[in-house]
Amino acid sequence: MTNTFVAYEIEVQALKDQNKICNNNTIYWKNDSIYETPENASVYCGRVDIEAEMTMFAYYYIAIGLGVMFVSYFQIVFWMLAASRQTDRMRKTYFRKIMQMEIGWFDCISVGELNTRMSDDINKINNAIADQVSIFIERISTFVFGFMVGFIGGWKLTLVVIAVSPLIGVAAGLMAMAVARLTGRELMSYAKAGAVADEVLSSIRTVAAFGGEEKEAERYDRNLAEAQIWGVKKGTIVGIFQGYLWCIVFFCFALAFWYGSKLVIDTKELSPGTLIQVFFGVLMAAMNLGQASPCLEAFASGRAAAKNIFDTIDREPEIDCFSKEGHKLERVKGDIEFHSVTFYYPSRPEVKILNDMSMQIKAGEMTAFVGPSGSGKSTTIQLIQRFYDPKEGMVTLDGHDIRTLNIHWLRSLIGIVEQEPILFSTTIAENVQFGRPGVTMEDIIRATKEANAYNFIMDLPQKFDTLVGEGGGQLSGGQKQRIAIARALIRNPRILLLDMATSALDNESEAVVQKALEKVCMGRTTISIAHRLSTIRNADVIIGFEHGQAVEKGTQSELMERKGVFFSLVTLQNQGTSSTTKYAVSEALEESFDRKARSRTSSKRGSVRLRSQSQLSNGPLSDSLMIFSDKQFSTENLTCEDDADEYIEPAPVLRILKYNQPEWPYMLLGSLGAAFNGAANPIYAILFSQILGTFSISDLNEQRKEINGICILFCIVAVASFFFQFLQGYAFAKSGELLTRRLRKLGFQAMLRQEIGWFDDHRNSPGALTTRLATDASMVQGATGSQIGMIVNSLTSIGASFIIALYFSWKLTLVILCFLPLIGLCGVFQSKMLTGFANDDKKAMEAAGRVSSEALSNIRTIAGLAKERSFVESYEQKLVLPFKSEKKRANIYGLCFSFSQCVIFMAYAASFRYGGHLVMSEGLQYLVVFRVITAVVTSGTALGKASSFTPDYAKAKIAAARLFQLLDRVPKISMSPADGEKWDDFRGEIEFLNCNFTYPTRPDVQVLNGLVVSVKPGQTLAFVGNSGCGKSTSVQLLERFYDPDEGRVMIDGRPSHTVNVPFLRSQIGIVSQEPVLFDCSIAENIQYGDNACNVSMDAIVTAAKKAYLHDFVMTLPDEYETQVGAQGSQLSRGQKQRIAIARAIVRNPKVLLLDEATSALDTESEQTVQIALDEARKGRTCITIAHRLSTIQNADVIAVMSNGAVIEQGSHDNLMAKRGAYYELVTTGAPIS
Repeated sequence: MTNTFVAYEIEVQALKDQNKICNNNTIYWKNDSIYETPENASVYCGRVDIEAEMTMFAYYYIAIGLGVMFVSYFQIVFWMLAASRQTDRMRKTYFRKIMQMEIGWFDCISVGELNTRMSDDINKINNAIADQVSIFIERISTFVFGFMVGFIGGWKLTLVVIAVSPLIGVAAGLMAMAVARLTGRELMSYAKAGAVADEVLSSIRTVAAFGGEEKEAERYDRNLAEAQIWGVKKGTIVGIFQGYLWCIVFFCFALAFWYGSKLVIDTKELSPGTLIQVFFGVLMAAMNLGQASPCLEAFASGRAAAKNIFDTIDREPEIDCFSKEGHKLERVKGDIEFHSVTFYYPSRPEVKILNDMSMQIKAGEMTAFVGPSGSGKSTTIQLIQRFYDPKEGMVTLDGHDIRTLNIHWLRSLIGIVEQEPILFSTTIAENVQFGRPGVTMEDIIRATKEANAYNFIMDLPQKFDTLVGEGGGQLSGGQKQRIAIARALIRNPRILLLDMATSALDNESEAVVQKALEKVCMGRTTISIAHRLSTIRNADVIIGFEHGQAVEKGTQSELMERKGVFFSLVTLQNQGTSSTTKYAVSEALEESFDRKARSRTSSKRGSVRLRSQSQLSNGPLSDSLMIFSDKQFSTENLTCEDDADEYIEPAPVLRILKYNQPEWPYMLLGSLGAAFNGAANPIYAILFSQILGTFSISDLNEQRKEINGICILFCIVAVASFFFQFLQGYAFAKSGELLTRRLRKLGFQAMLRQEIGWFDDHRNSPGALTTRLATDASMVQGATGSQIGMIVNSLTSIGASFIIALYFSWKLTLVILCFLPLIGLCGVFQSKMLTGFANDDKKAMEAAGRVSSEALSNIRTIAGLAKERSFVESYEQKLVLPFKSEKKRANIYGLCFSFSQCVIFMAYAASFRYGGHLVMSEGLQYLVVFRVITAVVTSGTALGKASSFTPDYAKAKIAAARLFQLLDRVPKISMSPADGEKWDDFRGEIEFLNCNFTYPTRPDVQVLNGLVVSVKPGQTLAFVGNSGCGKSTSVQLLERFYDPDEGRVMIDGRPSHTVNVPFLRSQIGIVSQEPVLFDCSIAENIQYGDNACNVSMDAIVTAAKKAYLHDFVMTLPDEYETQVGAQGSQLSRGQKQRIAIARAIVRNPKVLLLDEATSALDTESEQTVQIALDEARKGRTCITIAHRLSTIQNADVIAVMSNGAVIEQGSHDNLMAKRGAYYELVTTGAPIS
């Protein structure tokens, strides 16, 4: 085609001379002599029918376009489908593999991190496989064929150009390596930040109670800062490489044209057309190789992400719960024996938990384990369930080493009831069914009756279909406990493990459940762990533990005579009782009474009592989800709200940019760089067409001079490109990363500002919030940062191209322009459709995320029930929807992509055909045709490039809108240090006046019903009553986690809602039943008590001494620097409880709230802790909640609560004299009716 144009141009140039005419297709002078060129060649004329030739070329173009359209569609669709199948399979395999891992593996890894891996990392892999692979293959094939064209057309020129290629290849390789490495580092920092966020949001009540919001935001920000550094480095490296690439490309142009023109002019080896052909072949090849590099970047980050995933998938679990291997015994008697077992937890190999322990548990007997906390009682239970394997020695069942038995079968023999049972967020009936698959409704009813749960279930509006909320949050501790017992009974287990099973019950239920348990223990091997010795009086054998060894064994009377561990525990407990009967009724009652609450639920029943997990019951992050509780109750109002929430107006870009304001110098520099980089293409169009023009110049010297000048210009552009590309890369990486960090931090702070009620909504579970922080903030970068660079780049490119095109030939430009809207529309349509899918996907993936999060958080419970499979199935089911929408998405993307590929060829066809017409009829110079077409096409590709960002851009706006929605939400209870009043002489006088209250997520359940009670400064007020009567709720109103619906709480005579929240909370210290500790050192946990200032080491030690903690800490290898593990999992309950007390003492509060502070402790620790608490109470107003009456007899006011109101109050002696409800409780243990 070029040759046609050049020949035509030469002919036209020649005929311009008035003295020449065209005759018989040859040019003659007017005097009839033949016109000859300086090389003595005659010049032909009239042979070139330029219009016919161009029509021919137009047909070629159309054919190519249709072919491309057809092929492109399949290219995209098949690869997208392959990718979605792969990632779907990968998610399933990964989740199945995680559920297969032994419990020890979970001790060493955070659940937050696993969830991030499942969402973000697998998405990275998806991006690497999907369209990227097909585009990569397309580009590489263009590369190969381009060189083939080059070699066939003109091998010398091709070789010269190739000589430069290694420079590009080497750089691309280096860049890919660097990016992969930096991405890995960046991901690690983000995973750490995610773990911090998850931990904080899971323990939000503790954070709020101790005013740790700022501190947590700083801790989160520290991890983000690290990620930011890696991100900026990554951007800079990409910038340098891009600059280097363009620089080489332009130098290469210069070299190729200079050498090519030599071949055309001097040696005549090439015609101008072949020069263009060779040059474009090689150029396309090189360009495509260059464009393949972003794909390499996607592959690199995909591979980095996949490494983590595949490492897990390839890891063989030490104890494989899905394994089919191992024996299943015909008959099981139930004899269990420990043969010199030594054991330590994998996460703490330096601390021996069991030390050469041997013991025997006979079939059909009830064996009780007693001993101080941390002596290894719960650990033995975990070894029987085979959560861990002993490091030395073995555990046998009926003489068979349990490692040789089939694990699923073994766990199906065992029923376990823990102190803090974990329920799954589904209905009551399904929770009971978890015990054994395929049971009928009759079986469920029978089991609930045996567990004394049937009556309370029938009182609920939806009976067995009542949803229990996350972690059973909608039920009181006693109710959860009975459902857990029903779940264990329905298994009809051979071996029953009771880990303080009745601890959460009130007297009445406890007596009944204790009977039910005794009934079901008949003929089963039963192991019971108890701190309250009264519950194990009827045990056949009692084994005393100390320092990881079974030190004594016998019946109760034998052990009392031996005067060993058991004897000392009993005597300690008896001193504790204040009633005269030494070891009789009243103590038994209180015991049970006290135990009733021992494991009350957490956040639901409202309390600040945040549960950490029992060591047993869950994995490291267990409660990660359990904490926010009042979750899905079944009122319809939730569903409507939900939909209302989903359609979010995309955020205005200006507001997004406002958050990027501090970086304006970076953005300005970046935009400058981008503007130049955009202009490089149009400049290239001018230089390129100029070179074509030189071939029709007849004077050779003139021609050489022109060409050299153009080549020098190319070199200048090359150097400038390097500099500006680097500038653009660095500046936008910096501003983008700073923005992401700022938004994540702001989002996190905004979450910590919300009132506690907000977290009760199931849409704000820690899992969902952590995901939102991770994904939304990084998506917002799609509307700023490097995206702005791309947009500025495209806009200058388009602007400059149009100016050039219109200036040289407006007619031709208009023809080409007709095709641009088609390309544009395609982009718009694609982005609209994809945005719609992105929303559906996100919702569906969040549902899957909820399943995985719940499963990972409660892995121990699931393993104990051998229910891993059903969670895997449920997760896989939740993936069906995203997978289907992914298929639709592939088709739409494929259609749009193939159409936009085809339009370009159609545009060429029309424009060259019309260009030929203009050259013929209007005498337009052919180089102008090339200039205009090249300019407009480059601008078209720039436009296409810009429109390819539309999906990112649209996603960014929606993500930003979600973030802004969070940032703009005004909490119902303001946490701002400026709002509300403060005063100096805080006395701690508290009154509840007619308080009515319902939890925001359960408006139909009245929790407080006209509560009236007051306490004077320095007095102790004790609440007693059965679970669910509103004791803990009143404490939450005082902390202002919630405000009463009616009535008011008065503090020093001021209504609580007028008081400054941080000020109020700073006056209150709280010790809850299940203290939440953070995953840092003991010292840092104690320092957490006072976040207003930096607590000195002396203050920490003093507080630790007061809490009777100091001596224990000094025995640890790292002393105060010992890490406590996620949620304090590395410590026993008594140790955690004392750290919590030290934390409250450091605060030096005016008001002390004790929410069953000693209930989870064994007798020995309890004595110590009780003394510590009495010490701490001196001179402070104290509100204490207790189920065990002996702990509160010295309170100034005892308030007996029932159904959210106080039914009687007074001191112990007054109430005993009244012979009312309290008297009944003390003497008979009757329930408070």
